[in-house]
Amino acid sequence: MSSRQNILTGSPWEDKVGYCRAVRIGNLIEVAGTVAIVDGETVKADDAYAQTKNIIERIGKVLEDAGASLSDVVRTRMFTTDINRFDEIGRAHGEFFKDIKPVTAIYEISRLVSPDYLIEIEFTAVVGEL
Repeated sequence: MSSRQNILTGSPWEDKVGYCRAVRIGNLIEVAGTVAIVDGETVKADDAYAQTKNIIERIGKVLEDAGASLSDVVRTRMFTTDINRFDEIGRAHGEFFKDIKPVTAIYEISRLVSPDYLIEIEFTAVVGEL
């Protein structure tokens, strides 16, 4: 049986909800749904491109902590509150994944945990071969 590595980021929600940002078991890494850090300046509540970019950049660091990188991502699942923002979201996703080309899906949902969030993304990565 493979050992389990929980990757925590220090979010107060990790203990409140009982989750971690990512879990690695063997070569498989699953990353929890992640929203942007909306600061009102570089990442605004109405900027789906900036939110998507912020999420992927931050998950790149989480994957490094798990011994992987964005190049190991095999799937992304994107949840947006406004599918009309597809081009903005897709442009940011493409800047990171145009050569990696993980399988992906984008879903419009009614809302996320805060109205400031336009997108949430889940990631699956595989390091090496299973």
